[in-house]
Amino acid sequence: MEKKHSKGKDGGSHVEDLMLSWESARPDLDLREFLQGIALMRLGRILDLSFDRMCRRDHGISGADMRVLFALRRAGAPFERRPTDLFKALLVASGTVSRQIDRLSEKGYVTRGPDASHGGGFLIGLTREGKDAADYATNFLATKSLLLKGGGGIPPELKAAGEQYVFALLKELESQTDYGVNLPSR
Repeated sequence: MEKKHSKGKDGGSHVEDLMLSWESARPDLDLREFLQGIALMRLGRILDLSFDRMCRRDHGISGADMRVLFALRRAGAPFERRPTDLFKALLVASGTVSRQIDRLSEKGYVTRGPDASHGGGFLIGLTREGKDAADYATNFLATKSLLLKGGGGIPPELKAAGEQYVFALLKELESQTDYGVNLPSR
């Protein structure tokens, strides 16, 4: 059952309690990087849940399916991509993208059409409804996201430093792995 509040057992946040318990359990280790990873994963999960709820409420699709619309929208006019380009851009398996395309097609958000440049291949394209949904979600995230709500009391210079760190870290990790292009093997 999901908790309705974020307070830990000692009145702090869940992540603060988690950090304190790990530091107590393993005082022999410098856990800063490990704990940063936990905090980033938890932050990602909270943001993903909030995004998913908005997508389901306002468009009847999951947040993961909306990311397909985003990938098509940011491709620029005519808002089309090959399925291979989609699963690489989204870091999901090809079968996952196929199921997403099926769902989005049923909702009228995307179409499949022949790819004139690739014999036998096809392109996934945004419909007007799909573009409108992607634009709505983009506007929502830019003006009403949970980050805006939660970050209201954080000084601008701290936000800027955090943004620089996160993007630099992501760039470094992607350059050292192929996760920016391929899924890790299990």
